[in-house]
Amino acid sequence: MTYRIAIGGFMHESHSFAPRPTTWPDFLHPGGFPPFQHSATLLDTLRPTSVPSAGAIAVAEKAGVTLAPLTWCFANPAGPVQDEAFERIAASLIDALAAALDDGPLDGIYLDLHGAAVVESFPDAEGELLRRVRAVVGPDMPLTISLDPHCNLTPQMVALVDVCVPYRTYPHVDMKAAGAQAMRLLLARIERGQTWASAFRSLDFWIPLGSQCTLMAPMQTVMAVRADLADRMGTVELAFCFGFPYADFEGCGPALAAFADTQAQADAAADAFLAEVAAREATFVQDTLPSAEAVAEAKRIAADRPGKPVVLADTQDNPGGGGHGDTTELLAELVRQGARGAVVCLINDSESAAACHAAGQGAVLSLSLGGKSDGMPFACEARVEQLTDGVFTLTGPMGAGNPGNLGPTALIDVAGVRVVVVTRKMQALDQAILRHVGIEPADCPILALKSSVHFRADFGPIAEKVVVAIAPGPVVADPAVLNFRHVRADVRRRPRVG
Repeated sequence: MTYRIAIGGFMHESHSFAPRPTTWPDFLHPGGFPPFQHSATLLDTLRPTSVPSAGAIAVAEKAGVTLAPLTWCFANPAGPVQDEAFERIAASLIDALAAALDDGPLDGIYLDLHGAAVVESFPDAEGELLRRVRAVVGPDMPLTISLDPHCNLTPQMVALVDVCVPYRTYPHVDMKAAGAQAMRLLLARIERGQTWASAFRSLDFWIPLGSQCTLMAPMQTVMAVRADLADRMGTVELAFCFGFPYADFEGCGPALAAFADTQAQADAAADAFLAEVAAREATFVQDTLPSAEAVAEAKRIAADRPGKPVVLADTQDNPGGGGHGDTTELLAELVRQGARGAVVCLINDSESAAACHAAGQGAVLSLSLGGKSDGMPFACEARVEQLTDGVFTLTGPMGAGNPGNLGPTALIDVAGVRVVVVTRKMQALDQAILRHVGIEPADCPILALKSSVHFRADFGPIAEKVVVAIAPGPVVADPAVLNFRHVRADVRRRPRVG
């Protein structure tokens, strides 16, 4: 029998304290991911990319499934999604779902979701979108979803799906694998004829963003324990979401869900894994340095052990966490300390990029660079080394095949420090960003990257050392300093270390 399955997606990570909201145009021109896709283009556009839907499509097509494409969209992390944008996105997806139903019966639905979206009127945005889907197809339609592990998983989300499958990695190098598994489980759910039992649990402490990296302890160990428990306790899925600790709503924080044949199995697996994570609370810490000390340390290492770049992670202005990608303290410190040969990737400043393009390659001009989000630009004399249209294809482990479009882009030299200036923000997670302006990353003594963790997938293998720098930006290493008003009172915003 050939099944007919609908496929669609909505992906956004919302930072309640970011400097600007997320608007409809942000879903039309994202950096590093495909733009908004309607039904007619969804399959062909997503198939060659690294997004979860690409994995789901591959599994479905191999199984002979007839896919009914809906809509799919992504916007770079920023402030909460405006109501107007969400209503337009939700209406498009629901309208496409209704049209798919008009064309014939559906056997199931797969949705490619992020899980950390906040909408002005709907703090649990994915829960609201799933509610609307269920209102159209009813409670019995098989429905599975993939999730980013930064999902703030809520009871509503779990109650409205048959299974949710978060990625296992951060950096997210297994997005396609998660989408593929969600599709496999959807096919199994259709064959089975009934849903699985589920158990939801939430942790009572937040895990800082930098401590969520699965390439190192403690999260590396936690995810190995998760895999072992899932296997030994017979779960269909043991979903662990690390949480995105910048979303100001009640459901913010780490949570998990176990899916199994019986309620007893689901409860036992959920309780066992919850205890394992809770027992490691004190280990979720990260080493950081203030920007001046971080630059001095990077210079020292680069001088003592030349040959491989030292990576400076500008974690608090991470465009992948809601930063605007334009704060300049780390750049200013590199210039002040004479870190010649260092490269800053990137500064998001459309005005400066346009000025460089108007001046032309080889020109020297005065810039008020960056600082548009915090009012602290860096005044400098810059020489324009390279100009591009900002269009390239990602090549790294996380985004291979995804389109990159930074808009008009300039590589400038400021007192021996080179800076990639872009028109549209994007997290510095892929070496292709630098190669497209003529820089070979492995040849640079110091790479200052606007990223928290994702850079480790592509830049980690070439780095002599990673130094996490604390410079201004909204993706604060300690989210407890933010003025939350809606998170639940019983959650600790810092892991208890003693």
